[in-house]
Amino acid sequence: MYVKNRGEYASKHVLPKKLAILLCFASFFAGMFFTNRMWMVPDAKSIVKKTSRTGDEQHVDCDMKIKVLKNEDNSSRGISGSQHSIETVDKAISDLEIKLMAARAERETVMKDTIISEDLKNVELTSRRKYLMVIGINTAFSSRKRRDSVRATWMPQGEKLKQLEEEKGIIIRFVIGHSSTSGGILDKAIEAEERMHGDFLRLQHVEGYLELSAKTKTYFSTAVSLWDAEFFVKVDDDVHVNLATLGMTLTEHRKKPRVYIGCMKSGPVLARKGVKYHEPEYWKFGVVGNKYFRHATGQLYAISKDLATYILINQDVLHKYANEDVSLGSWFIGLDVEHVDDRRLCCGTPPDCEWKAQAGNICVASFDWKCSGICRSVERIMEVHEQCGEDKNALWTTNFVQTTRSSNSGKIHMREQA
Repeated sequence: MYVKNRGEYASKHVLPKKLAILLCFASFFAGMFFTNRMWMVPDAKSIVKKTSRTGDEQHVDCDMKIKVLKNEDNSSRGISGSQHSIETVDKAISDLEIKLMAARAERETVMKDTIISEDLKNVELTSRRKYLMVIGINTAFSSRKRRDSVRATWMPQGEKLKQLEEEKGIIIRFVIGHSSTSGGILDKAIEAEERMHGDFLRLQHVEGYLELSAKTKTYFSTAVSLWDAEFFVKVDDDVHVNLATLGMTLTEHRKKPRVYIGCMKSGPVLARKGVKYHEPEYWKFGVVGNKYFRHATGQLYAISKDLATYILINQDVLHKYANEDVSLGSWFIGLDVEHVDDRRLCCGTPPDCEWKAQAGNICVASFDWKCSGICRSVERIMEVHEQCGEDKNALWTTNFVQTTRSSNSGKIHMREQA
């Protein structure tokens, strides 16, 4: 009954089909008549007018959208930004801690060294002048003739030495400690030589061949305490050096924070007693016959300021092996240090360095491998200087601010033959 009554009710209110179609057509034509627009595109003027009327509203709307996008972007980068900020703060704190430790170590090194002059102790370490490099020439009490031969060739003297420091930022000193009998005849001889030339760096160190590793560590610690330089160089007193070429070579690496530059080698670990360069701790390097890790040969090498500072801070715990160059290499082997193998730092004596100079590849340092320096250096270093030395004006005309060796101001010329 319910279904039947519902059907009867619905059928009474349904419009006939013809009437429905007629109403649809009537509505369509009425719409066309009143709007008078049938698929018509608005002209450009109307668009311009409409845009000008709503420009301010659109601008506000765009600003709101930009702000929303920025907020969304900042929100999405919130975590990574916070992490970056934390890392930046951690690095800054770490750098400050290192500087603080270095400052303390510098002060302690200077104050406990009774040989360093009193006026240097009064220098405010934080306001020191910046230098390009400090060159320490390793020497011994018995090497007076070697020192004089170096002074007569590649090392400036007197006012020129001061001019080199002031104009080029290059410090050069003969590095020596004191004898086992402090104040004895050997020490007095060095003091007299110092008064004559003013080119020594005296160390709180007892001289001895088996103490070269300790001397090297003390040299870098003392030098970085006294001078704020970009590089610290160690060279032996029987090696010939072209200073301008050395300076230009180092400037190629001045943007690297931790760099170790030299002629890298990996010689055998000598276990047999009685032979030269015997290593008592050979067992630490594995089985007999193993080789050392890569390290710079000891005749000449350079390290950046950060590495010299590292030696200063950690000097009490840095292990000393029998060979000085191995010791230095071991201090850096576990650090994030860039090793630069530059063969210009270990050229041979003539004709090797002479041929290279004639080809435009002037050597930084020259020596004989068989002698670990220039054989009979006192007699032969002048010959090496004349045949392999750079032009006598190269040091004074070279602009060490330049970082490329190809610049006109940075070109190094070979010394003219007499």
